[in-house]
Amino acid sequence: MVYVINANNTPLMPTINVIARLLLKQKKAKVIKTCPFTIKLKYMTSEYVQEATLGIDTGSGKIGSAVVSNNQVVYQTETEIRNEITDKMSQRSKYRRNRRNRKTRYRKARWLNRKNSIKKDRFSPTMVSKINSHIKEIEYVKSILPISRIIIETGDFDPHALKNPSVLNNKWLYQKGINYGFANTKAYVLDRDKYTCQHCKNKSKDNRLEVHHIIFRSQNGSDDESNLIVLCKSCHDSLHEGKLQLKKKGKIKTQLKHATQMNSIRVQLMKIYNQAIETFGFVTKEHRQIAGLSKTHCNDAVSIASQGEKVKLLDSVIYKKCVSKGDYQQTKGIRSEQKIPTGKIQGFKKFDKVEYLNKLYFIKGRMSTGYAILMNVFGKKQVLKPIPKFSKMIRVSARSGQIVAIHPAT
Repeated sequence: MVYVINANNTPLMPTINVIARLLLKQKKAKVIKTCPFTIKLKYMTSEYVQEATLGIDTGSGKIGSAVVSNNQVVYQTETEIRNEITDKMSQRSKYRRNRRNRKTRYRKARWLNRKNSIKKDRFSPTMVSKINSHIKEIEYVKSILPISRIIIETGDFDPHALKNPSVLNNKWLYQKGINYGFANTKAYVLDRDKYTCQHCKNKSKDNRLEVHHIIFRSQNGSDDESNLIVLCKSCHDSLHEGKLQLKKKGKIKTQLKHATQMNSIRVQLMKIYNQAIETFGFVTKEHRQIAGLSKTHCNDAVSIASQGEKVKLLDSVIYKKCVSKGDYQQTKGIRSEQKIPTGKIQGFKKFDKVEYLNKLYFIKGRMSTGYAILMNVFGKKQVLKPIPKFSKMIRVSARSGQIVAIHPAT
């Protein structure tokens, strides 16, 4: 499928490969992007388009987006958002503090001297990056397809209320707090394990059964049924005395950090795209299960855009990974022992898309001796022998804020 833009940059309906090839051969169009393949017409045409619905599956780690038109999916992508910004800023802060202690130890300490840190109604750098990633994806889709309607999946719950139920006393749903229903969970676990000790299988003849946390609550163990197991009192006491060990894996309590971030992201998106339609996660789940689709972010986006209607899927999915636009670190080590080249090495930069041995990769790391470490779009290092040389690579596209590749749909 090829995406088409009019001469005045107005998006038109996508076309098939054969027609795009003829337009390029007759020099009536030019290529403006290779992944996904997009052409721009050199002449004006009518701007008649069909209705196209964009579905956005918002996320704190990944974004799913899909466009459905006439019961046909015409665009489907999954974008991985940056989550390493906090770690990088903490590391920079550590190096900066170390350097100041060594270089300017007698200087008077200054705190809260940056305008951005004391600004009101301010989002953190991580939140700014995540909100901008959602906006960038929506605006990109609108630039290549004639979007007539946007549907965004949102959520309506307060993570703070889950931990502190008293803040919502007038809403019965939260009154009991996060441990409400534990007695029912206990009954379920007993029934699931058939009222049998899962260690000795009732060989101890101890009729008293107890529900045990595989990961102890003191170690942040969850009250979820996957972290609970039935033991007889004899085995349970022996376990706590350290006389026996379980081989089963438990589950720790889930953090609410991402849920908190998503509440802010969704509020900002609905403010910016106030004409968008709001939907909810449980609706998306029902539509996806009815359609028989596997649980992926792009399939969720298809279910959002189609609103439960049966649609024809694409054979491939566009995968994107957000990366920094440039390398700002110039040295490595606490005392800046190792210098890092920030410019090009033999015409190549980090995250450039390259062709090597007729396959497409991205540059993960570079060596000044003329070699490179390559990776795929998911960031996984590719083990290639011998180590790839720059002289045997062809640069397909330069580094930008995202690395993009197309993979078969799963």
